[in-house]
Amino acid sequence: MKNYLEQITETTSFLQEQFFAKPDIGVVLGTGLGELVQHINIEKQISYNDIPNFPVSTVESHKGNLIFGTIGNSTVLAMQGRFHYYEGYSMQQITFPIRVMKALGINYLLLSNAAGGINLNFKKGDMVMISDHINLQPESPLRGLNDSAYGTRFPDMSSPYDDLLNSRLTFHASRMEIELKHGVYASVMGPNLETKAEYRYLKIMGADMVGMSTVPEVIVANQIGLPCAAVSVITDECDPDNLHPVDISEIIATAGKADKKLSELFAGVIKELM
Repeated sequence: MKNYLEQITETTSFLQEQFFAKPDIGVVLGTGLGELVQHINIEKQISYNDIPNFPVSTVESHKGNLIFGTIGNSTVLAMQGRFHYYEGYSMQQITFPIRVMKALGINYLLLSNAAGGINLNFKKGDMVMISDHINLQPESPLRGLNDSAYGTRFPDMSSPYDDLLNSRLTFHASRMEIELKHGVYASVMGPNLETKAEYRYLKIMGADMVGMSTVPEVIVANQIGLPCAAVSVITDECDPDNLHPVDISEIIATAGKADKKLSELFAGVIKELM
């Protein structure tokens, strides 16, 4: 059985044979957020099922394709769906694609997700740039990876989201007259949504929004020196004093309504980066 480094090498070699150029920018598209694909001049689309060592997405709205193409002069590698701890995958499996994208040569990483709004100023459909996060996942994606080949063992996380990418997102949002709020994202295991007491707890901790992804990828990106930025779409309002039941179909529908603007924002930033 191949070890983790050997798997990364094998998958990287496989994908290098599939693509026509080195990708510049990696993108991870979250729940209900796939419109960016319409902005990509697609040159290659590969199902996760056909990529050696890749997990398979089991979540509805995560199509499970790796898309290679261009936006403007930038070469893009987009994940049409991500992986989550609640699906049964290990943290190393969840973050495996980030290490592969880095090995392929990407210079920047953009991530999106759907999140519940804890900050009462956040409403359904709002876009929020993640300024910082609180990691409540049950383990670290760096656990057990003791070889220096994976990156520094104790990565600094004082500023996990890249200032340049954040400034580009802010600039383009302003230019496009898109309101882009800022907030702290709490990442929990899931897949269940939170109780009223848990929302109160998260708010006391300093969280503005809550979701079940993104932070593992960001931790690995910081370990391997990959500048990253992330934007959440608020899909439900988590006021514990006025909490209404919500299901996944509503979350996907709300994310879809905001997806056009978020995709235009990402596309604008991507065109300018290279």
